[in-house]
Amino acid sequence: MKTIKHVNQIIKAPVSHMVGDGFKVQSVLPGGTRSHNNRISPFILMDYGAPAYFPPTNRPRGVEQHPHKGFETVTIVYQGELEHRDSTGSHGKLAPGDVQWMTAAAGIVHEEKHETEFSKRGGKVEMAQLWVNLPKAFKNEKPGYQDIKKADIPVVNLNGESYLRVIAGEYNGIKGAARTFSPVHVYDVHLKKDSQVNLTLPASFNTAVVMMHGKADVNGQTASAVETVLFDQDGTDINITALEDATLLVLSGEPINEPIFAYGPFVMNTEEEIIEAINDYNAGKMGFLN
Repeated sequence: MKTIKHVNQIIKAPVSHMVGDGFKVQSVLPGGTRSHNNRISPFILMDYGAPAYFPPTNRPRGVEQHPHKGFETVTIVYQGELEHRDSTGSHGKLAPGDVQWMTAAAGIVHEEKHETEFSKRGGKVEMAQLWVNLPKAFKNEKPGYQDIKKADIPVVNLNGESYLRVIAGEYNGIKGAARTFSPVHVYDVHLKKDSQVNLTLPASFNTAVVMMHGKADVNGQTASAVETVLFDQDGTDINITALEDATLLVLSGEPINEPIFAYGPFVMNTEEEIIEAINDYNAGKMGFLN
């Protein structure tokens, strides 16, 4: 039986901060790696970089090489162009609409920067990066990389110029582009003013709507830019009506009911596993970038 999901809380993102020298972001999910509970499991954190102009340079800005272990990063590009390298030998470029789904798993070293030619031209960068936890059974799997181009992401036309992109999971039987290790739905939704979308999601999943632009009515509550709507697990339906042109991400996933112990770029189940991850990185077991 379908019932409306109750809005539990609406959270305003804190002020922006720099990640490296190329990403000015706000953390839009509660807790982040400091939270050892499963309030938003399987999601860990999400940083949103609102449009920011970067002047031309011959040295691409971004984040220098760093490790990850135990989870996945999902990078969505809205404006600008990014470039990625990692210790598996993968190298990718992301244009607007593209998604990079990186599985750190047993450990990976990577760097994320503005694309070289884009850097020389300068321009606006707008992006989001979501961290998705891995179940314990997959935390030591071989790391991997999904380079998901805009053209490969299914698009559902809602009405007029409004649309929904199915990045992961499924929407009304349409399967998303990404492979996942636990059940998750990730929808990139673009609504023109006065248009709406009606979603049905499992009552047992943790669910959030992250507003990037504009303003919308979400199950009777008003949410604005860089606000996140959190829901109770009870209920299945979410009705979103755009009060202004709006861009938002819908995140819904089956909780991973396991302990979380996180430290910086590592998300494991125990403190001992974190210490092991640090030692493995220092010993070069996560590989190197050329």
